[in-house]
Amino acid sequence: MNMLDLSKELKENAYPGRGIVIGRSADGTKAVAAYFIMGRSENSRNRVFVEEGEGIRTQAFDEAKLSDPSLIIYAPVRVLGNKTIVTNGDQSDTIYEGMDRQLTFEQSLRSREFEPDAPNYTPRISGIMHLENGKFHYAMSILKSNNGNGDACNRYTFAYETPVAGEGHFIHTYMHDGNPLPSFEGEPKLVGIPDAIDEFTALLWENLNEENKVSLFVRFMDIESGAYETRIVNKNQ
Repeated sequence: MNMLDLSKELKENAYPGRGIVIGRSADGTKAVAAYFIMGRSENSRNRVFVEEGEGIRTQAFDEAKLSDPSLIIYAPVRVLGNKTIVTNGDQSDTIYEGMDRQLTFEQSLRSREFEPDAPNYTPRISGIMHLENGKFHYAMSILKSNNGNGDACNRYTFAYETPVAGEGHFIHTYMHDGNPLPSFEGEPKLVGIPDAIDEFTALLWENLNEENKVSLFVRFMDIESGAYETRIVNKNQ
């Protein structure tokens, strides 16, 4: 698999929807996660990320304009011990509760499907990062309709047991803009990860479509100590 230029991937796609990037910093010392949201409707754009404990949640920027919270208000990032969960919906809670009961990442998601937003059937994308004894590994999942058929759910899990320094994987909900929106296809994309959190945050935010981008979360975690730094950028300030 060829490594793609993440800035180019974002710049040339006006609407990848919601996206997750997980990987390892170029110097090998940090586990890296990023999550962004975009929106086409007023309801989707009326959001910000706020910190909640060790994770984050979405919140309406203007409560008076919030019309339907069902698929837009959730906790995208939750932390369970040495595990960091990143998703595009309330399946963060499903994964958290399942893994707390000793289920695996994949088993925890068995009770969930793509979002009930016909005709788009937005995929549920999820990631899990494990840090333990100075080691790091991660997995990503996508639950999607079968080529737009809302009666069938296809489940894919991708596990990365030995993350390579400077490499990460990028998965997003939609291939591009459209009506209906076409679901992501194939494996998570191989992309480069730099050393510095501010450089990576700027790379993501500056290349997301100006009209459609809403919020961005980035976290760099020291693999040895577990200490982390977080950046949150909201278009609505």
